[in-house]
Amino acid sequence: MISALIKWMQRYEGWVGAGGGLCILAGLYLGLVASPPDYYQGEVVRIMYVHVPLVQTGMLAYSTLFIGSLWYLWKRDPIVDNLCHAAAGISAFFTALGLITGSIWAKPTWNTWWTWDARLVSFAVMFLILVGYLMLRTFVDDPEREARYAAVLAIVGFVDLPIVHFSVEWWRTLHQPLSFSMRGVSMSKPMLIPLGIMTVGFSLTFFYMLMVRTQMLYLDHLLTAKKGRLLSQAHLSSDVGSSPSSLSTP
Repeated sequence: MISALIKWMQRYEGWVGAGGGLCILAGLYLGLVASPPDYYQGEVVRIMYVHVPLVQTGMLAYSTLFIGSLWYLWKRDPIVDNLCHAAAGISAFFTALGLITGSIWAKPTWNTWWTWDARLVSFAVMFLILVGYLMLRTFVDDPEREARYAAVLAIVGFVDLPIVHFSVEWWRTLHQPLSFSMRGVSMSKPMLIPLGIMTVGFSLTFFYMLMVRTQMLYLDHLLTAKKGRLLSQAHLSSDVGSSPSSLSTP
């Protein structure tokens, strides 16, 4: 019997994916063509329209992993565990792209590919936590222990997200300050609109990828469980067939 959550994903995944694709196309046009260059960075600032949404989506994906891990430890629902596993992989993907695009942006802006800046280091730590999470899920054999240990690691690692977000406020860094804070919005409207559309587009794309990947893991676990039952039945039949009571008397 298919879970209600899986049915909901199957019903809406196409709409979510299409919405994400349309937003990304519109955001790319507005950001790369229609928006003005920055007064200080010039045309280089256009990397922002890809880099910032990637970073935000990576953090959104980890937040989803955190909430899902709490949910799993509470309900022990294997489908929620599939969702967490999917969210971790997608978060690692977006986080890696965020680090790469950030380095590309840093080279012409700071004249270096990498610096030990608080924002960069804390974001790189988040990527390492995600890599560790995925490795844990690979090396632990027992499925229940794997899910439980992974959920605990994801919850503990969530402490890094506030550090990533507020690092530019807590320490003096090369990284630009928050565009949205209690002080208001520090970005002009022609730049804010495409950035917002791109962020929505990447977020919808994440949810689409999450739906697809969760269903793949769900089906894979069903197939593994079915193979396990068939092997157990075959082993049991073999034992019964070879037992002395089943042999014909001469």
